[in-house]
Amino acid sequence: MLYAILCYNHEDVVSAWSQEEEDRVMGRLMRVQDGLAQQGRLGPVARLVPTTAATTLRKNGDQMLVLDGPFAETKEQLLGFYLIDCENLEGALDVARDLAKANPGTGSYEIRPVLLFHPNEGGLKVEAA
Repeated sequence: MLYAILCYNHEDVVSAWSQEEEDRVMGRLMRVQDGLAQQGRLGPVARLVPTTAATTLRKNGDQMLVLDGPFAETKEQLLGFYLIDCENLEGALDVARDLAKANPGTGSYEIRPVLLFHPNEGGLKVEAA
Protein backbone atom coordinates (compact mmCIF):
# COMPACT_ATOMS: atom_id res chain seq x y z
CA MET A 1 0.00 0.00 0.00
CA LEU A 2 1.30 3.45 -0.84
CA TYR A 3 1.05 6.11 1.83
CA ALA A 4 1.60 9.85 1.50
CA ILE A 5 3.29 11.48 4.47
CA LEU A 6 2.55 15.20 4.37
CA CYS A 7 5.09 17.22 6.37
CA TYR A 8 3.86 20.37 8.13
CA ASN A 9 5.90 22.86 10.11
CA HIS A 10 6.21 26.57 10.80
CA GLU A 11 7.55 27.92 7.54
CA ASP A 12 9.07 31.02 9.15
CA VAL A 13 11.04 28.88 11.61
CA VAL A 14 12.38 26.51 8.95
CA SER A 15 13.31 29.33 6.57
CA ALA A 16 15.25 31.02 9.40
CA TRP A 17 17.60 28.04 9.89
CA SER A 18 21.27 28.73 9.35
CA GLN A 19 22.95 26.85 6.53
CA GLU A 20 24.61 24.63 9.14
CA GLU A 21 21.25 23.73 10.72
CA GLU A 22 19.73 23.10 7.28
CA ASP A 23 22.63 20.79 6.41
CA ARG A 24 22.28 18.89 9.71
CA VAL A 25 18.54 18.39 9.26
CA MET A 26 18.89 17.37 5.61
CA GLY A 27 21.64 14.90 6.57
CA ARG A 28 19.34 13.25 9.11
CA LEU A 29 16.47 13.15 6.61
CA MET A 30 18.75 11.65 3.95
CA ARG A 31 19.59 8.77 6.31
CA VAL A 32 15.85 7.98 6.63
CA GLN A 33 15.39 8.30 2.86
CA ASP A 34 18.44 6.15 2.07
CA GLY A 35 17.11 3.36 4.31
CA LEU A 36 13.71 3.45 2.59
CA ALA A 37 15.36 3.54 -0.86
CA GLN A 38 17.55 0.51 -0.04
CA GLN A 39 14.38 -1.37 0.95
CA GLY A 40 12.66 -0.35 -2.30
CA ARG A 41 9.95 1.52 -0.36
CA LEU A 42 10.71 5.15 -1.23
CA GLY A 43 8.62 6.89 -3.86
CA PRO A 44 8.74 10.56 -4.87
CA VAL A 45 9.83 13.07 -2.23
CA ALA A 46 9.22 16.79 -2.68
CA ARG A 47 10.12 19.88 -0.72
CA LEU A 48 7.87 22.79 -1.56
CA VAL A 49 9.09 26.35 -1.99
CA PRO A 50 7.63 28.85 0.53
CA THR A 51 3.95 29.72 0.47
CA THR A 52 4.87 33.22 -0.73
CA ALA A 53 5.35 31.58 -4.15
CA ALA A 54 1.95 29.85 -4.04
CA THR A 55 -1.02 30.57 -6.26
CA THR A 56 -4.48 29.26 -5.33
CA LEU A 57 -7.39 28.55 -7.65
CA ARG A 58 -10.53 28.92 -5.54
CA LYS A 59 -13.74 27.40 -6.94
CA ASN A 60 -17.30 28.26 -5.96
CA GLY A 61 -19.70 26.48 -8.28
CA ASP A 62 -18.81 27.57 -11.81
CA GLN A 63 -16.98 30.68 -10.59
CA MET A 64 -13.19 30.47 -10.30
CA LEU A 65 -10.85 32.96 -8.72
CA VAL A 66 -7.04 32.94 -8.86
CA LEU A 67 -5.38 34.25 -5.69
CA ASP A 68 -1.77 35.02 -4.91
CA GLY A 69 -0.45 32.95 -2.06
CA PRO A 70 -2.00 30.11 -0.10
CA PHE A 71 -5.72 30.28 0.57
CA ALA A 72 -5.81 28.72 4.04
CA GLU A 73 -4.76 30.66 7.12
CA THR A 74 -2.84 28.11 9.17
CA LYS A 75 -0.21 28.07 11.90
CA GLU A 76 1.78 25.34 10.11
CA GLN A 77 2.33 25.08 6.38
CA LEU A 78 2.69 22.05 4.12
CA LEU A 79 6.43 22.00 3.43
CA GLY A 80 6.74 18.76 1.50
CA PHE A 81 5.72 15.14 1.20
CA TYR A 82 6.95 11.57 0.90
CA LEU A 83 5.30 8.75 -1.01
CA ILE A 84 6.24 5.44 0.62
CA ASP A 85 5.32 1.78 0.25
CA CYS A 86 4.32 0.11 3.53
CA GLU A 87 2.42 -3.04 4.44
CA ASN A 88 0.02 -1.12 6.69
CA LEU A 89 -0.61 2.09 8.58
CA GLU A 90 1.67 1.07 11.45
CA GLY A 91 4.58 0.80 9.00
CA ALA A 92 3.80 4.26 7.64
CA LEU A 93 3.63 5.61 11.20
CA ASP A 94 7.08 4.15 11.87
CA VAL A 95 8.48 6.08 8.89
CA ALA A 96 6.71 9.27 10.03
CA ARG A 97 8.24 8.81 13.49
CA ASP A 98 11.71 8.52 11.92
CA LEU A 99 11.11 11.71 9.93
CA ALA A 100 9.87 13.49 13.08
CA LYS A 101 13.02 12.45 14.96
CA ALA A 102 15.18 13.83 12.13
CA ASN A 103 13.51 17.26 12.29
CA PRO A 104 14.06 19.62 15.23
CA GLY A 105 11.29 21.46 17.06
CA THR A 106 7.59 21.08 16.42
CA GLY A 107 5.62 19.98 13.37
CA SER A 108 3.15 17.37 12.25
CA TYR A 109 3.01 14.52 9.78
CA GLU A 110 -0.29 13.64 8.14
CA ILE A 111 -0.42 10.07 6.82
CA ARG A 112 -2.92 9.13 4.10
CA PRO A 113 -3.35 5.99 2.02
CA VAL A 114 -3.02 6.70 -1.69
CA LEU A 115 -5.48 5.50 -4.34
CA LEU A 116 -4.29 5.19 -7.93
CA PHE A 117 -6.57 6.17 -10.80
CA HIS A 118 -6.18 4.30 -14.08
CA PRO A 119 -8.19 5.34 -17.13
CA ASN A 120 -9.39 2.39 -19.18
CA GLU A 121 -11.85 1.69 -21.96
CA GLY A 122 -14.72 0.87 -19.60
CA GLY A 123 -14.27 3.93 -17.38
CA LEU A 124 -11.96 4.80 -14.55
CA LYS A 125 -10.46 2.06 -12.41
CA VAL A 126 -9.56 3.00 -8.83
CA GLU A 127 -7.34 0.76 -6.77
CA ALA A 128 -5.47 0.86 -3.52
CA ALA A 129 -1.85 1.56 -4.28
